[in-house]
Amino acid sequence: MNQPDMIRVWDPLVRIFHWLLAASFAVAWYTQEANYELHLQAGYTIIGLVCFRTLWGLIGPTHARFADFVTGPRKVLDYTKSLLRQQASRHLGHNPAGGMMVLLLLLGLLVVTISGIALDGAENWSGPLAEMELYRHKQSILDIHVWSTNALLILIPLHILGVVHASIAHRENLIKAMISGNKRSS
Repeated sequence: MNQPDMIRVWDPLVRIFHWLLAASFAVAWYTQEANYELHLQAGYTIIGLVCFRTLWGLIGPTHARFADFVTGPRKVLDYTKSLLRQQASRHLGHNPAGGMMVLLLLLGLLVVTISGIALDGAENWSGPLAEMELYRHKQSILDIHVWSTNALLILIPLHILGVVHASIAHRENLIKAMISGNKRSS
C-alpha cells in the first residue's frame, strides 16, 4: 500500500514549544506543594515559552501564524456544530476550534504565570514584582492563580479530547504530526 503524500506543517520551533510547554506545566502542577523553587522555575519557563509563541505567532511560518488559524466566534461555532454532526472538514493547520483552544490556553497560561509571579512577590518579597507591595492583595492574587490553574485543568483535557477526536474523524494521528511535523497533504 502506498504512503500518502506528506507535507511539513509544524515547524521544529512549534513542536519544541508544544512539548516543552506540556512538560513545564506538568512540572509546575506536580511541584506546587512539594518543591517551590522548581514550581517557580517551571512558571518562568512557561511565561518565556508563551512570549516566544506569541512572537512566533506573528512572524513564524504559515501554520505557526495566528493569521492562519485564528477565526471569529461564528466560524468556531459552525465548525463545532459540524464536528458534532461528524461532518467537520479537515484542516492542514489548526481547525477553528483548535485555533480558539490555542488562544485560550495561551491566555490562561499568561494569567496563571503572571499571577504566580505576583504571588511570589506578595508572599516572599522576591521576583520582578517584589517592590510593588502586593502583600495587601495576596488573597486576590492567590484566587486568580488558583482559578486560572483550574481553568487550564479543564482546557487541557478538552484540548487532548479534541486532538483525539480529530485524529479519529480524519484518520490522521495528530500527536504523531506534532512530533514529526508532517501531515497528509490531502
